[in-house]
Amino acid sequence: MKYIALQDFDRAWIFRHKDLPVASDDLEQIKPYSEAVSNQLWNQYISPNAGHPSQFGHGDWPSRNGVWQEGAPDWQQCWELDEPDMPAELLAHLDWDDNTVVLFFYDCDRVIETRWSVFKRCWKNFLFFDDGPILVGKKRKQVVQFRQSGDFLLGTKPE
Repeated sequence: MKYIALQDFDRAWIFRHKDLPVASDDLEQIKPYSEAVSNQLWNQYISPNAGHPSQFGHGDWPSRNGVWQEGAPDWQQCWELDEPDMPAELLAHLDWDDNTVVLFFYDCDRVIETRWSVFKRCWKNFLFFDDGPILVGKKRKQVVQFRQSGDFLLGTKPE
């Protein structure tokens, strides 16, 4: 089984939060992977060694020099506003078309697939858990890591 039902995802409440409602059409496109598939995707896209962003080591691409741009723009300030807009730096870096399939990696056991258009509308929901998740576009080199400090890292995934 590739996906699990959203209501069976252990963090599904973030998409049902009363202060950040998600449209039913968007809910249908937020697809958590099973733990086994999440592990495979994590190993393929993120790290075969670390199970969580806090555990990245020298062999993991997120720890390499040259992956992340200098400076770390703030995402938390936009998150706290009533406006739904994502930070401009993030949108400029991720110049993906709306149908781009994106993977949001919380850790090796929790990965969600959706479309870029859905992520842009629901980004605040995804970031209720902000302990280093990484956003990757399938067949795209641009990546973003969100940090608990309220900033994010813009990067380019090495080949």
